[in-house]
Amino acid sequence: MTDRVLLLGAQLGAGPCLPLRLQDRVAQTLDALRAQHGALGFETIEVETVFDGDTPHEVRPQAPNRAKSLIANLMIAANGVTARFLDARGFPSLRRVVKSPERWDRIRVLAEQLGDQLPPAADSVALAEFLARRKEADPATFPDLSTSVIRLLGRGEYVVDPPGVEPPGHFGLAVRDYSHSTAPNRRFPDLVTQRLVKASLAGHPSPYSLAELEAIATQCTKQEDAANKVERQVRKSAAAMVVQSRIGEQFNGITTGASNKGTWVRVTTPPIEGKLLGSHPGLDVGDRLRVRLAGVDIDRGFIDFRSA
Repeated sequence: MTDRVLLLGAQLGAGPCLPLRLQDRVAQTLDALRAQHGALGFETIEVETVFDGDTPHEVRPQAPNRAKSLIANLMIAANGVTARFLDARGFPSLRRVVKSPERWDRIRVLAEQLGDQLPPAADSVALAEFLARRKEADPATFPDLSTSVIRLLGRGEYVVDPPGVEPPGHFGLAVRDYSHSTAPNRRFPDLVTQRLVKASLAGHPSPYSLAELEAIATQCTKQEDAANKVERQVRKSAAAMVVQSRIGEQFNGITTGASNKGTWVRVTTPPIEGKLLGSHPGLDVGDRLRVRLAGVDIDRGFIDFRSA
């Protein structure tokens, strides 16, 4: 697979001149290769807010499309090439990783509830095959299952990979080598990676020590979590404005989070997520329930539900 990806990187040097249909064929081939290695095929509901002037009036799902798949597959390939290039040159690198699932046991329970089986130890190939079976068997509810599994996998983080060391890998993408290198204009880890590549090409030593990279990795993970939190609040504030007139209505929901901090529920129509008020022992990620919209706080981005 490495040689094919390296060839792809050389071809993509032509940029927009490479015919779109060829790019699509390459992207689909890469996707199929990763699937063979256990890449997880999710289908989540991306939400967009529709505005009337400055006022949000609708929250609706965005349908997945082939263009997004093309971009994602080519970016994954480019990030892998970059990571392997730095390792071959004896340079350390920042890697984006998702380690073994934090809650594999719960993922196995979800599979059992659907009449399927997963092995006792985390296995990306087995999980990918299970997801493919469920998508074919019940495409309508597959986005809900995808969301549940993603939450149970745990968050990604940045780590340092010294040269010559077995890379930590990315469980969800089923790749051993994965950096962030394709967006240096908007993401600091990508800028750091580009500086490492530039130094290597110029024959200079690494501009960062391992200790400096470790500190950068920790800070980037922390800042990304903070940025995601702000982004979620903005989306929820917009959604709260849209649904504030529907307080008291009932919806079918699915549990997306359950911890000592509280329980969270997502409904599909409209596609919103909020906190489930009260105590709910035994309720876990993936469980379905009927809920009632109890209230919203637009300024804080809060949407609250109660069991119906």
